[in-house]
Amino acid sequence: MTRINLLPWRQALAERRRKYLLVLLLAFACMALAALWLADQVIDQAIDRQVSRNSRLEEHIATQDSRIKTIDDLQERSQQLAERMKVVQDLHDARSSGARLFEQLARAVPEGVHLHEVVANGDTISIRGTAESNQDIARLMQQLKPTQGSSSTRLQRVQAEGARGESEFQLMVRQGESSEAQP
Repeated sequence: MTRINLLPWRQALAERRRKYLLVLLLAFACMALAALWLADQVIDQAIDRQVSRNSRLEEHIATQDSRIKTIDDLQERSQQLAERMKVVQDLHDARSSGARLFEQLARAVPEGVHLHEVVANGDTISIRGTAESNQDIARLMQQLKPTQGSSSTRLQRVQAEGARGESEFQLMVRQGESSEAQP
């Protein structure tokens, strides 16, 4: 009977399988390392792109911030200029309103009324004078009411004087928006 030794053949087959498995494991490890390296490179490139985008955005934001600051400065200057213009306009209006009031006062004084004193104190004007009759005082007050520069006219006092029958009076005329003249 012949004896066949199958053991070396089995050992050779097992050795080949082990080598094949090692080569396969080594190839898989290399592929995994290559995939990790590739993923790292892709992620690094994505990070670099995002960093460059962020830097461009920061530059644009800085540019826009400087523009906003310029606009804010211009708005502040514009507001200051508007306030200055309002002050100048108010001064101009106040200057001309006194002249207009005196012009209207000269036109409103009826015959028989004599003004002795006209005193302006802020937006209130005190008028002191004499009139031949109380109707002349009433006519003066009526003619002062419709003027644009005055908002109210108030008679402070009337006092009958002397033998000629003249009446001494004092009026308060208030300019502006108020409805009541102040004493």
